[in-house]
Amino acid sequence: MWDRPQNDRRYAIDVTKINDELGWKPAESFETGIRKTIQWYLDNQDWVKNSTSGDYKKWIEKNYSQE
Repeated sequence: MWDRPQNDRRYAIDVTKINDELGWKPAESFETGIRKTIQWYLDNQDWVKNSTSGDYKKWIEKNYSQE
């Protein structure tokens, strides 16, 4: 069951208007974009490790503490 009756089953975007009126086309397809995203994560393992280790919480506490 859906959490709210007004929720749609999918969140598709119709880009017809932006294509027709502005001539906009995406620079990446989903396939090329997801490949580049995955490659970025593979190429930036230090960032991933630092972001997922929880150490950033210590940095936030140190730099944004109200004390």
